[in-house]
Amino acid sequence: MRVAVCQLNARDNRPANLTVARDLLDQAAAAGADLAVLPEYVDYLGPADGAPKPEPTDGEFGSFFAAAARELGMWVHAGSFHETGPDDGRTYNTTMVFDPTGRLAATYRKIHLYDVEIPGRVSYRESNSVAPGDETVVADIAGIRTGLSICYDLRFPELYRRLAVDGDAQVLVVPAAFMMHTGRDHWEVLLRARAIENQCYVVAAGQIGDHEPSRTCFGRSMIIDPWGTVLAQAPDTVGIVTADLDLARLRTIRSELPSLANRRL
Repeated sequence: MRVAVCQLNARDNRPANLTVARDLLDQAAAAGADLAVLPEYVDYLGPADGAPKPEPTDGEFGSFFAAAARELGMWVHAGSFHETGPDDGRTYNTTMVFDPTGRLAATYRKIHLYDVEIPGRVSYRESNSVAPGDETVVADIAGIRTGLSICYDLRFPELYRRLAVDGDAQVLVVPAAFMMHTGRDHWEVLLRARAIENQCYVVAAGQIGDHEPSRTCFGRSMIIDPWGTVLAQAPDTVGIVTADLDLARLRTIRSELPSLANRRL
């Protein structure tokens, strides 16, 4: 399966962001991708008071990416958006996967919320406005078991072990808006660790650049093989990169170094 990660700089203009996202999907299709992955909050990343109203999965956001998948004949992982939540004060941070007919094939709501206080650097409480999901999700994408996650989930290895062991995942997907001050030290390290310890491909699509005065994202979207080798990495600009996932190599790695099979806990 050929996979494309799409890296963009979403701002406070939803129509403009969606236009860029569709252009990146067009590029992915032209490059022969079977699956294209977009980053977290692909439709809007800006001041909260200007954010689009939350929607159900079959709202404007979902319809836009369902149409893109159908028109391009490609699997589309639509990053994430603000889905209508459990109450008036909170949304869900939700990702959706569409098959090449435009059918909604999987939905995942972010479980781990970014509540961080670093004095003088960042103060952010995602849980003030977002409710956590409570279900792990593994989707069959082109016949390949693919575990879903979003951004801050990356710091919780138990989630990925469950996806790999209980869900038989061979690919792990991470759409993100990883902030610059943590991304430059932790992004690649954590992604490669998740690939190595779970012997899975990792496909990570990130936001890049400034989004508002208090938020700059790291970018460096990448695709990593089960040995921890970075197969493709996006430069520090808007665009796509692709790589081919070789399941025979995955099986060889799991056979020759059977760490998943050797688990004692």
